[in-house]
Amino acid sequence: MLPGIGVFGTGLVVRVLVPILRNHGFSVEAVWGRTKEEAERLSIDLSIPFFTNKVDEVLLHKNVDLVCIVCPPHLHGQIAVKALGIGKHVLCDRPAGLAQSDVLKMVNAAQYYPSLISIMSHGLRFLPAFMQAKRLIEQHYIGDITICESHVHCGALVDSNFDWLCDEHMGGGMLSIFGSHIIDVIYFLTGQKATMLNGMVKTYIKQSRKISGIRSITSDDFCTFQMELDQGACATVTLNNHIPGQFFQEIVVCGTNGRLTLRGSDLYGQRLTQCKEELLYRDIDDIARSSGTADSPGTHLPKPYLRGLFKLIAALKGAFAAIEDKQSWVKEPVAIAATFEDGLYIQAVLDAVRKSSQKKEWVKVQVITDTPNPHPHLSPPGRRPGAVSYVY
Repeated sequence: MLPGIGVFGTGLVVRVLVPILRNHGFSVEAVWGRTKEEAERLSIDLSIPFFTNKVDEVLLHKNVDLVCIVCPPHLHGQIAVKALGIGKHVLCDRPAGLAQSDVLKMVNAAQYYPSLISIMSHGLRFLPAFMQAKRLIEQHYIGDITICESHVHCGALVDSNFDWLCDEHMGGGMLSIFGSHIIDVIYFLTGQKATMLNGMVKTYIKQSRKISGIRSITSDDFCTFQMELDQGACATVTLNNHIPGQFFQEIVVCGTNGRLTLRGSDLYGQRLTQCKEELLYRDIDDIARSSGTADSPGTHLPKPYLRGLFKLIAALKGAFAAIEDKQSWVKEPVAIAATFEDGLYIQAVLDAVRKSSQKKEWVKVQVITDTPNPHPHLSPPGRRPGAVSYVY
């Protein structure tokens, strides 16, 4: 039996997600918005029966068993932790948060409630081309992995309104929006994690015709970084939103015997013995016909990501469909989904890229395992310098 859905967020991505959920048989029961007016507007447009601007009213809704967190990243952690704590399944958008300390709380909550689904919405993992590429790499189609090279080209992510996408401290920018996906898929394909990196993050367009005056865009519109991976390979990533027009994404994985190229949602391969690359998998464009959604620049969901989200929701349906109890599920359909632990690693890489850009040097990628002390210079109680102990 499919669980009822509560959605957190009122952005353009939600307007794509809700029809996909319904297409797969899920019932969207409630929506949360930053303001009650935003929530009401979306509920009317998408015929969602309940709306609110109070987090607890969605979490405690009697018909909501799974929450989709698609709101600004600074809210992801607190909503996810609270949802798991009261027995709700969680699908969280990327990035998992703004700091590792927030994501670590999500990881701990997910480990404490293993009977609940807690996954990230990195849908590229579910595209057939990416799944086949992973299988071929494991079968040594390209030999030992040496280099992974990724490029994303697109137009501006910032809309006419000033919102969290304009602010680097709120999770906006190419590094968070697309970089988080690329970091995840590099790990998914290669099984290797970054240990050291060198990055550069830039904001070239700081104002626009609609965003001017005292307001300024601080989210990055260009980012590039190099990573050393833990099994000897290296990876380079370039994210550029100064190229309006058709979205372009290419991920090339090179090895000692050849290479695999993921161009959009299609897979190409070339062994060293071949003169040219061959098509290994051509994706079939059937989403618009089956879901009623379409690729739209305003959704920030180019076709590979739209298709990935569609496949992820289909897998989520598979996890619940064969079970009568709404709280029960089977792992196999979502076994390849990104976990909150993966989200923590991705956040560590994002933090390291920004740190490297600020320091202009190579830095280590460090994943935290304990919540940082917010006051590291204060001694523990009872051991303060100068404190007097009295014995009675």
